[in-house]
Amino acid sequence: MVKKVLFITSNVGIEHDELVQPLDFLQSHGFVVIHAAEKNEDVQTMEGDSKPSAQYTPDTTMHEVSAEDYDLLVIPGGTVNADKLRINEDAQRIIQYFADNQKPIAAICHGPWALIDAGRVKDKHLTSYKSIKLDLQNAGAKWVDEEVHRCNTNGWVLITSRNPDDLPAFNTAIVEELEVDMDIIP
Repeated sequence: MVKKVLFITSNVGIEHDELVQPLDFLQSHGFVVIHAAEKNEDVQTMEGDSKPSAQYTPDTTMHEVSAEDYDLLVIPGGTVNADKLRINEDAQRIIQYFADNQKPIAAICHGPWALIDAGRVKDKHLTSYKSIKLDLQNAGAKWVDEEVHRCNTNGWVLITSRNPDDLPAFNTAIVEELEVDMDIIP
């Protein structure tokens, strides 16, 4: 059975490489990948939060997806993206569903910021972009400075990385998590 991965983003301010590289990497490994945004309109990616990059058309909206249909959730970074996800009811519902049903979440750079408003970072060990370290700690997370960190505290797996430089390790950790319980067919 092919595993399905859900990416959630706003429609603006997504860090380009943190959306595109994991999405392409997972597709190249045979996973079904769906990108859901706030609106069914093109999403504007950015380079370094300041330079507009390519636009991408999402597959659907967060409102239209059923979180139970997916095996893993990915939250790309981008300061504006993460800030918008913090106040988006559909994003919060999806994050809470994954955590509450012990399904893995992978978040990079500013992506873990969205977990704060979902109330799902207390006691989790994670990493992120350094500017949100204090926010995460104030919400009860245990922050670490690592290329990629996997935490299963509270019964669900959280994979986090700091920035676009960590994407190779982040992508590999996601694939490893998805392959954990896959049946190997000769």
